[in-house]
Amino acid sequence: MRVVRRTPFPALVGCSVLFAVACGAAPPPLRLHADVKQIMAAIVDPAADVVWGAVGTIDTIEGTEQIRPRDEGEWTETAHAAWVVAEAANALMIGNRPKDTGDWMTFAQELADNSLKAARAAEAHDADALFTAGGDMYLACTACHAKYNITLTAPVSQ
Repeated sequence: MRVVRRTPFPALVGCSVLFAVACGAAPPPLRLHADVKQIMAAIVDPAADVVWGAVGTIDTIEGTEQIRPRDEGEWTETAHAAWVVAEAANALMIGNRPKDTGDWMTFAQELADNSLKAARAAEAHDADALFTAGGDMYLACTACHAKYNITLTAPVSQ
């Protein structure tokens, strides 16, 4: 009787090819250029102001004024601003920017999550949901600023 031994060579080659394809080339090194205050002043604050200014209600003696985006361009601008805040919140969680791994990360993640809700609300032209999400963005910001005593400065000129 003849015994045939199969070598694992084809399996090893297959696994090696899959491993090489899955890993690919190493990504380029991450280079951070702005500190937290610069991100806040140049990115988060201006974009958040667009979201916060997009919807609201003004009550006066003359009556009530509803503030809403008036056309597709304003809705798009508001959605884009919310996306900017969401991604900037991610930037606050990388490299040497986090002040700690606890509340800082929680506040930044809340800002990212609520900014995403604001972006989706603007894309859906849902002023009520946008107002709520903007308020939740504001709460995340104020909680973080209160804990870490963050004040804004102008971005560094190059």
